[in-house]
Amino acid sequence: MLEHGGNLRQAAARFDRPLENWLDLSAGLNPHGFPAPAIGAHAWHRLPEKDPLLAEAASRYYGAPDMLAVAGTQAAIQALPRLRSPSRVVIAAPSYAEHAHHWSQHGHRAREVPFARLDDEIASCDVMVVCNPNNPTGAIVQREQLLAWRAQLAQRDGWLVVDEAFADVAPANSVAEMSGLPGLVVLSSIGKFFGLAGLRTGFVGAQPQLLAQLEALVGPWTVSGPAQLVARAALCDRDWQAKMRQRLADDGARLRAVLRDRGLATSGTDLFQWWPMNEPEPMWRHFAERGIWVRLFLQAARGIRVGLPPNETGWQRLIKALTEWNNQK
Repeated sequence: MLEHGGNLRQAAARFDRPLENWLDLSAGLNPHGFPAPAIGAHAWHRLPEKDPLLAEAASRYYGAPDMLAVAGTQAAIQALPRLRSPSRVVIAAPSYAEHAHHWSQHGHRAREVPFARLDDEIASCDVMVVCNPNNPTGAIVQREQLLAWRAQLAQRDGWLVVDEAFADVAPANSVAEMSGLPGLVVLSSIGKFFGLAGLRTGFVGAQPQLLAQLEALVGPWTVSGPAQLVARAALCDRDWQAKMRQRLADDGARLRAVLRDRGLATSGTDLFQWWPMNEPEPMWRHFAERGIWVRLFLQAARGIRVGLPPNETGWQRLIKALTEWNNQK
């Protein structure tokens, strides 16, 4: 399995610190998650039938014509490569590692290409995969560019797969509303902006025929009944969404300022910040020894990513650790 953020039990065992004593900033999730409503007994006792109201709520929220609920976008990331014959695939890099991992299977020829070179590669691939905003760097591809790539790929029955897991806090360049166009596949997540990663619920926007193929492949009952109810409530609560976008904008600005004032040049979104380092391990260990779990990147994007602290105590722990790091250099 590839390594991801949120693996707090691993941290607790490795550094011999109880789980409850950690400040987990590793996953880039909203620490002020949507308050899940009470769940009726029927959601636990019955098989989770496909809820058309959930699909309608997702379509309204994302502005997409058709959306399929899946067990987290991870389910779609694993399934989509199985829906094409062997293809030439370009994955924007650095990026969420699961994309390259799964497109490298099933006979596909996958290559990771830096964002700056994507336009040069569009003519030589059948599938292009882009995280927008990117994880972990926060890089953004403009909407017009994505739609131009989609048009070129569609001419040869290709796909543009856009992973918009972090787009809720930067929606201006979302292409979800255009996901009914040929060759465009959009992945959306409940876990990040809504802080509901434990639901394992995400959505795929695409043409109906492709969604039907994907639904048949992932099989029945992929999203639990309780998860469907909580996800629908979150997608419909426009008041909570508006207030949370403002709160995350304020917290994101504070995080950028805290890191900048301590000499770190970062990039990211309102949910996380990332900075490059040639040797990030010592700083990562410095945090871990103080009970702060951040995300360490050692491959193409060598560096560290931190999410938002959940409260003022967490902010002060982060600030203290950063100050101590600077003082010992």
